[in-house]
Amino acid sequence: MEQQNISYIIFETINNLLNNLLSSIDTTLYEILDELAFINTNILKISFFEKICYNSKYYVPEGDGFMRNKELFRGRRKAGRIVGLVLTLALAVSLLSGCGQSKERLTFGTGGTAGTYYSYGGVLAQYITNNTNVKVTAVSTGGSKANLQSVQDGDFQLGFVQSDVMAYAWDGVRAFEQDGATHDFRTLGGLYAETVQLFTMDPDIKTVEDLKGKSVSIGAANSGVYFNALDVLNAGGITLDDIHPQYLSFEDSKESLKDGKIDAAFIVAGAPTTAITELATTNGVYMINIDGAIRDSILSDCPYYTSYQIPAGTYPGQDEPVETITVKATIVVSESLDEDTVYDMTAAIFDHADEISAENAKGAELSLENATSGMTIPFHKGAARYYAEHGITVDTKGE
Repeated sequence: MEQQNISYIIFETINNLLNNLLSSIDTTLYEILDELAFINTNILKISFFEKICYNSKYYVPEGDGFMRNKELFRGRRKAGRIVGLVLTLALAVSLLSGCGQSKERLTFGTGGTAGTYYSYGGVLAQYITNNTNVKVTAVSTGGSKANLQSVQDGDFQLGFVQSDVMAYAWDGVRAFEQDGATHDFRTLGGLYAETVQLFTMDPDIKTVEDLKGKSVSIGAANSGVYFNALDVLNAGGITLDDIHPQYLSFEDSKESLKDGKIDAAFIVAGAPTTAITELATTNGVYMINIDGAIRDSILSDCPYYTSYQIPAGTYPGQDEPVETITVKATIVVSESLDEDTVYDMTAAIFDHADEISAENAKGAELSLENATSGMTIPFHKGAARYYAEHGITVDTKGE
């Protein structure tokens, strides 16, 4: 009985202390301390505010009642574990209570898990979180259009988009013709070249014209990849009626090629792209050039494209450079984000370009010139302030 009283007093003291301390700590701490409280598989999730001692039993809250757990502590082992718990909680509070005010949480829309957006977005989210007063979480999404729509809806605060899809959204055309124009986003900065990559496992498909009659993945319907593929096909004199179009993600395109379900696929992403690298490593692929009259036609009709060459050796077994076209991967942010926050996020990326490039190859393309050139959508005022401090003036009004 004496041990029970001691246990009860200890827990009551801890509860009162934590109730006072935790009022100024980020809600994440509640989750962390819940997980740290007991490393014991016999305990279901216990909130330390709801722990009580009664006849040497713990009662675990479940719904409106309590569920009795097995007897956890006996004699000295019981006292030792209680002390261990006290120390764990005290340490956690001492470490985390110094964090000050909680960080604002932002969601960063990236792309599919087999693409560059997702892997690179995770790195950028880490650097923004570590160097600003916001916590950014990168999430996998359907890509550019989904990210822009989620920013418009307020679900995301920043996202990766292709520069051409940005223009579609702003003008309410192509992918946004039915939904209408949206001006709820602003440019933070351009990051790297998003290469239009056409590849196959069939050695007989050597040119765009050879796609006639073939089963070809052209990306999700109304996605950025879809319209890039249409531009290439149309410039080559090919309509969707001339092929068997498949509307697949990067990962599904890879698997369908491997299984012989399709003959070729378009992917628009920074090269090297995970899906293509994996396929080239395990099965071998052939990259198809987008050049000559086809490329000239695209460049003359669409100002957001530029010429690009994928260097030899980018993919396993790729001994020759590949000619193609590219758009620019861009980060957009919600117009409603405050200026200081966006300024800090911009600095967190471009002030740490060298470190970022060491973690992801696309970081090598980070530069202020790349960030600001060729952008047709207004910049956020916070990003504009950062660029102005480095001698670059950008448009923030769409003029």
